[in-house]
Amino acid sequence: MPHSCAASARRLAWLFSLVFACTLSGCGLLSPKKDESPANAALSNGAVAFTLQVRAPEDVRDYLEKHLELQRFRAFSDLQERELSRLLGAADANARELLATLGYFSPDIQIDLTETPDAARAPRAVVVTIDPGERTHVESLDLEFHGDIEQGHAGQTTTRQEARARAAWTLSPGQPFTQEAWDDAKKGALRALQKQRYPTASISNSRAEIDADTHQAALSATFDSGPAYRFGPLHLKGMERYDAEGIKHIARLPTGGEYDEGELLDAQQRLASSGYFDAVFLTLAPDAEPADAAPITAQVREAPLQKAVFGIGVSTDSGLRLSLDHTHNRLPWLGWRALSKLSFDNKAKRIGTEWTALPGANGWRWVAGAQLQRETTGDYEVNGTRLRFGRSQSTDHIDRNYALQYDSAVSQGAMAPPDSTALSVNTGWTGRYFDNDTAPTSGWGVATELGVGMTLRPERDPFVRALARWLYFRPLGKVTAPDGSSRRARVALRSELGAVLARAGAQIPVTQLFLTGGDTTVRGYSLRSIGARTENKQLYGGRYLAVASAEWQLPLVFGGTVSDFESAVFVDVGAVADRVADLHARVGVGAGLRWRSPVGPLQADLAYGVQARQLRLHLRLGFTF
Repeated sequence: MPHSCAASARRLAWLFSLVFACTLSGCGLLSPKKDESPANAALSNGAVAFTLQVRAPEDVRDYLEKHLELQRFRAFSDLQERELSRLLGAADANARELLATLGYFSPDIQIDLTETPDAARAPRAVVVTIDPGERTHVESLDLEFHGDIEQGHAGQTTTRQEARARAAWTLSPGQPFTQEAWDDAKKGALRALQKQRYPTASISNSRAEIDADTHQAALSATFDSGPAYRFGPLHLKGMERYDAEGIKHIARLPTGGEYDEGELLDAQQRLASSGYFDAVFLTLAPDAEPADAAPITAQVREAPLQKAVFGIGVSTDSGLRLSLDHTHNRLPWLGWRALSKLSFDNKAKRIGTEWTALPGANGWRWVAGAQLQRETTGDYEVNGTRLRFGRSQSTDHIDRNYALQYDSAVSQGAMAPPDSTALSVNTGWTGRYFDNDTAPTSGWGVATELGVGMTLRPERDPFVRALARWLYFRPLGKVTAPDGSSRRARVALRSELGAVLARAGAQIPVTQLFLTGGDTTVRGYSLRSIGARTENKQLYGGRYLAVASAEWQLPLVFGGTVSDFESAVFVDVGAVADRVADLHARVGVGAGLRWRSPVGPLQADLAYGVQARQLRLHLRLGFTF
């Protein structure tokens, strides 16, 4: 064989091997990264085998220009005429396949090759002219459901799970048929079945009958639900350090309940956020037996027994802050977790520890804590001590607690109030019903505290302390950008009411009294600068508290799209006094900027304190309630 013929044969074989590899691997071999593509390099240098032009309606043209196989061979500048002829012969079938995925099954396709030896870019020009014809639309749809799901009809037309699957089907009669829409519809309906009760559901048969003459598609799909599953026992794998039973109580997997993917993910999240694990993955084995008590496997990687974290931060309320946190996940002999913290800032110095047991079967756990602090309280420095022992329970939306608490307060400063101590029994309840726990845009939360106690020093006097907080996000209007993206504006309403009821002369520890003002209460005023006055006109904690706030938050549009930034305007009102009649409002007004960061909202507010006649900047990261 002459050398030129042999070289041509080798080149042709190489091209066919590329086409074959492309067919098997989804064209991965011929789709290198944009910056590394030989085709792109050749195109940028102008050395191409041919130019390619697609003449078709815009949506069809863009799709074909991106996916036609011809595009991938333009970079081979030494492409021979015979090789190009073979590629053009296959281009018609390739174009028809691509058009079929868009719902065009009877197109007219014309492919023309023109020699352009004098052209600057390429010696040949390929023009693909396409009249896609009429698009195929869905004419009929037939969905059938078999398996255990049929047992739940009991005279009803459909079961709840079947209704959800039908609602998740997205390709209905009258809509254009495309391969992507057909695949998505099947996947969506199947996922709706698998999420609840039927995790092993499958598609036993699916068929799309296309009538190219009438441009209509008859669709049918048959789903096999498989057996109905219920949660069985939770098996922990990778556990060495911690008590397995207590960990299962943290997961709160609803053993015996109907399988629900959401419940499984919630249990996984509870374990992941418990602090006992670095990684958690819950699975239901697809062949789990029996189905009515299917075991769940939790593969875990335990967190270290102890951990210390040093922190540094800054706040407009208290300036520079240094902290050291230490966690011991299993105290010797006791088995409880200890969270200890040491922190310093311009307003307070604290050292404290909280010990918590693993929860029992009912979700309640024992809690013990101790804290020493030196804090600026009004015009005085207060050395406070608090000891607390009780029980707490946390569920998805509600936290409950009750405890016996000892408080001691020693005030320092000119003509400071006398030292005082008290013993009280306290209970608390918090409900959170927000759409997002870290960056809510709608929903509400309420928290209440109630304590009944007795002062021990300097005299014995009974007292009652009550506190209630409320926060509400109300969507109000929608901001729509030129690109079609949108997000709702909202109003945030907040209030806080507190009261300490006791004899007028009773010396209540200041740690049980109220002060307000600062980043999270009444903006425009410094931290805890709104309070009652002693007989010497010194600022001190008061027995009554009232705070209210209204804020309008509006998404901002940048570059034609809705951004992660929001503007805000607000008004805050707060008052503290020893008598209800002496409550005089302190008002703060201002505007701010919000950024929806990955770790929660970052807030920057510029507020003017009307009574203080002062402008203050307030910064805050994250959301807590």
